[in-house]
Amino acid sequence: MSKAVICCDRLGVVLGGMNVLDELSLTIYEGDYLAILGPNGGGKTTLLRVILGLEKPTSGSITVFGEPPGRASGRIGYVPQRLFFDRDFPISVLDVVLMGRLPKLRLLQRYGRTDHMKADEAIETVGLSRLKHSRIGTLSGGELQRALIARALAGEPELLLLDEPTASVDPDMKTTIYDLLDKLKERHTIVLVTHDTGTVGHTVSRVACLNCTISMQGPASSLDTASLENIYGHPVEVVLHNHSHSGSSGRSDRHG
Repeated sequence: MSKAVICCDRLGVVLGGMNVLDELSLTIYEGDYLAILGPNGGGKTTLLRVILGLEKPTSGSITVFGEPPGRASGRIGYVPQRLFFDRDFPISVLDVVLMGRLPKLRLLQRYGRTDHMKADEAIETVGLSRLKHSRIGTLSGGELQRALIARALAGEPELLLLDEPTASVDPDMKTTIYDLLDKLKERHTIVLVTHDTGTVGHTVSRVACLNCTISMQGPASSLDTASLENIYGHPVEVVLHNHSHSGSSGRSDRHG
């Protein structure tokens, strides 16, 4: 059996007096490509923050690579849901991707040959070589997401955490990002937070439905309308590529 990368045992997180995560038990194994689905406010981003060591559990326990969260940050690549920055700031794609090498450097150490080589490899992997020296503020939404994935890859992570990487991109670019992740799963354990239920069922190996606690987990083939209606708490319609499996009134990829 594959080694466990992340182990959550009855994990609980209280924020602002509310249970954001409650009695959550989940194990993520080496080589997994796991999608985490659930409604807004269901705790998906909070779980990623706990894995990264940015949020402290209120109860239960979690280990990442067998250690408390935060101690293995150099083995994790993170792609946030949103990046707020001044689009007029004169920083290039290469500059942004090189930031992924910072955990590898000593205090005040300059980037070296290896850092530039790894950044170039990451940029090529995500298909942005021709935009390497372009200002980051000139990129489209999909190109920006690819640059952020390259930044994560530049740190040579074993585990990739992605928070809604296709939330602000057009449908064609969504497809190219999922194609990229499909290639990356051969070398990385991937945890993907998404609302895009109509696509992930065809790409990921496992799904976990999260609404404060895990309501359903299993292979991607177990994802169906009944499971989604249970997690979202209302009727949904699952849209699968160019056809739909109709359940009722709302689209799951909009209400997640």
